[in-house]
Amino acid sequence: MKDNSKKNRSAESNRSRVEISHDAVGRVDGVTLRSWELWRNLAVCFCVFSVVGHWMEIPYCLFNDHVFGIVDPETLVYDDPMYPFLVYGIGACLCTLVFVPLKEWLVRRCATLLNALTIFFMASVLMCMVMELGMGLLLNQPDASGVYPLWDNSELPFNILDQAWLVNDILLGVVASVYSWIVWPLLSFLFRKIPPLAMNVGSVLLVIAFVILCVVKFSA
Repeated sequence: MKDNSKKNRSAESNRSRVEISHDAVGRVDGVTLRSWELWRNLAVCFCVFSVVGHWMEIPYCLFNDHVFGIVDPETLVYDDPMYPFLVYGIGACLCTLVFVPLKEWLVRRCATLLNALTIFFMASVLMCMVMELGMGLLLNQPDASGVYPLWDNSELPFNILDQAWLVNDILLGVVASVYSWIVWPLLSFLFRKIPPLAMNVGSVLLVIAFVILCVVKFSA
């Protein structure tokens, strides 16, 4: 009887884990991918982090220039802090759709939050490295004179196949971890505190303002 009871409890536990796993598929922070709420929030994050990401790059470039001397003084980073860097908006959306579900899966699977965070960080660095290396090999091949069209990491220490740079990838792993574990949950909590009508209207106004900002800055 005891053995049967243990088997039944074990079977029920396994079924519940499978149900949780199936429930989590196609969801971000408990919200289905088909939800207007998710895509509205992603639109807000895209607009906000396209500008905030530019601000984040300023101290990073100052650090790299001081330590490695690799930043062009004519770079657009220093010129206009309101110039949208869309790559960061896209990065925020990708973090939400890819890294946040990964975090939630690891939290369910790992024995402790520290284990989940450690594995998440290592996976983030690896994924960032693979993406940077892949984009570099596809889009950033040097010409006949050895000049790289987009970026040149070939002379930097810790470069990977002259394309990816481990310093970048570690920093991006830190950013992805902070965003997935702190920023997105906090934003999601705050968004849910705002009445739906106010949030919808505010989101539309923000997107319109961002489009106007892009038109003005990109046409200047």
